[in-house]
Amino acid sequence: MLAVLAILLAFGAAFPAGTQEPGDNPLGLNIAEGVGAATEPGQIGSTLTLVFVVTILALAPAILVMTTSFTRIIIVLGFLRQALATQQSPPNQVLIGLALFLTFFIMAPTYIEVNQEALQPYLQEEIGQEEALERALIPIREFMFRQTEPKDLALFINIADMDRPNTPDDVPLHVLMPSFVLSELTTAFIMGFYIYIPFLIIDMVVASTLMAMGMMMLPPIFVSLPFKIIMFVLADGWYLLVGSLVESFN
Repeated sequence: MLAVLAILLAFGAAFPAGTQEPGDNPLGLNIAEGVGAATEPGQIGSTLTLVFVVTILALAPAILVMTTSFTRIIIVLGFLRQALATQQSPPNQVLIGLALFLTFFIMAPTYIEVNQEALQPYLQEEIGQEEALERALIPIREFMFRQTEPKDLALFINIADMDRPNTPDDVPLHVLMPSFVLSELTTAFIMGFYIYIPFLIIDMVVASTLMAMGMMMLPPIFVSLPFKIIMFVLADGWYLLVGSLVESFN
């Protein structure tokens, strides 16, 4: 949705209403001949706008991933697979798909507000491009502020050599985004630590038992893996894990 909004704003800036005739070709594009040479300054600006839009499309996945709940979810799921020691099960495609759907679920209220407050008024020509972008950033910034630790925010404010902000609106986006990512990494690693503890205990018990029985040549992982899987299933681990991940963003 943000990518669509950025594209609409960029093209709106390049082709303001009422400035192009039906036969104009401001980008110098021709279906048969390809990209033609620009003959007017306006054509050069429009061509640069097209390059900007393509760049936004290329960076949109990374921007969306780093400003949503996806980072925390995929790291925690990765820790779970390592703690279970199930190698490639669940496979990467399943973990990424689950992380994406959980991200859509968690971010739905935020992007619904973006659609209602920014995208739809802009498409209906009720607001301008700059105002639409400002409105779109408000709910996204609120989400990131809720998940950002004050110490992480203070770190990047000090690195940027900024004055102490009086309100959240005084924090620029280039300071908020890395602070949010750092907080997400910290939270994900803390959750991963708690996930590891019960499985580590099972590994220690199995290793000690095998050593006491003199079975030194049998890898403990072969024996502990079934016990870890059955414990995770009996404890309804997926229900608990997914529920904890979603509730951690409230």
